[in-house]
Amino acid sequence: MSLGLIGWLSYSLFESEDKTVFMPGPLTGGHHQIGVACEACHVDGFADTNVIQKACEDCHGEDRKKPFDSHPVNKFTDPRNADKLENINATLCVTCHTEHKPDMTADNGLTQPGDFCIHCHEGVGEDRPSHKEMEFNTCNSSGCHNYHNNRSLYTDFLVKHADEPKLLEKPVLPTREYASLLDEVVEYPRQQYPIKQLSSSDIDAPSEVVVSDEIHKDWLQTAHASSGVNCTACHQPTKESVWQDKPSHEVCQTCHGVEASRFKRGKHGMKLAVDLQPMQLSEALLPMKENSPHRQVNCISCHGAHKFDVQKAAVSACLECHDDKHSLAYKQSPHSDAWDKEISGSAPVGSGVSCASCHMPRINFDVSEWSSRIMVDHNQNATLAPNEKMIRPACIHCHGLEFTIDSLADKKLIENNFQGEPSIHIESIDLAKEDQKRADERKAARK
Repeated sequence: MSLGLIGWLSYSLFESEDKTVFMPGPLTGGHHQIGVACEACHVDGFADTNVIQKACEDCHGEDRKKPFDSHPVNKFTDPRNADKLENINATLCVTCHTEHKPDMTADNGLTQPGDFCIHCHEGVGEDRPSHKEMEFNTCNSSGCHNYHNNRSLYTDFLVKHADEPKLLEKPVLPTREYASLLDEVVEYPRQQYPIKQLSSSDIDAPSEVVVSDEIHKDWLQTAHASSGVNCTACHQPTKESVWQDKPSHEVCQTCHGVEASRFKRGKHGMKLAVDLQPMQLSEALLPMKENSPHRQVNCISCHGAHKFDVQKAAVSACLECHDDKHSLAYKQSPHSDAWDKEISGSAPVGSGVSCASCHMPRINFDVSEWSSRIMVDHNQNATLAPNEKMIRPACIHCHGLEFTIDSLADKKLIENNFQGEPSIHIESIDLAKEDQKRADERKAARK
């Protein structure tokens, strides 16, 4: 038996892709899909924390840069804050996010006690009377502060958006710009496929490949056909390549590189980022429908082949898989009603709210050092947890800030997909207005 065990462990260590048998404990919900790829984090075997830190930054560093990160590393490497590091080393991700520790892991993968803010802000009540005698375990969970990204909750922003109505006068989402800016997309293979409207006679599939009438019709109605993207662009992108009946995400990223890159940062595509097979529905932590037509998640799972219907991808594709209470309640929600009105043409473009409107919102994204455009952010993690991250890219296009903060704090309201009004009130804006009033009084007294 011992020899058999040794043999099995040796195979697992040197031959098998799955190394989870060697893990000291389960991974958090954010990383559990890539548990078989130890090397994704342990780049150099089991080296020191600096190597682990680099692995964290390779995946998450882009989203931690200013203006997003409210606690950047340079804040703690500043000599004036050196004493803070004696209490908690905030320069390392693993200080607060330790993997393989399920018994001490809280929401958002946090493995510090809930009152960890006290290490640096013990005297906050002296500077802000509104915070006097507040418990420190409410800082990062009450809708008041987000440790990494405080853009939606800092005082000036709260005051600026105070007293807004629950529903804004013109609730409209940003308009996508990809098609109108196609000439500026660097990765687009325009030399091979000039941007022009294609017709039936232009189809360049090899003679031995049968293109059905349905595929023919679907393709002619797409943005691909109107932009010069022919059959071989996806199925045989180079003269040297072999025709692929089912192209992978690597073909999609030829033209949609930014979208593909963001997709790999989210739970839907994170396995592809470390060269694993696409996510299987069986790996999801949320309830999924047993009869879903998709067993794995890739670009085609949501967009469909040949038709590439973005409206389907925004709602139907989500509901084909997700079986949690929040998803199931969408069809009865005011968001769904607004979406149906937009699709039917009885409401303005951009006034509807799909699943993607909130979980993969349209954002103004820097696609290069010299260009930005409104694009759909395929990294749903960017607005997932803590959910206050959803405020700026999604919620406040339609709703007032106070209503938004209260709604996102109401778990029952989230569960029924925002059917009704929040039963909870978060004092963020109230406190910010108090602080602003005191600041104005001090400023007036100095004159």
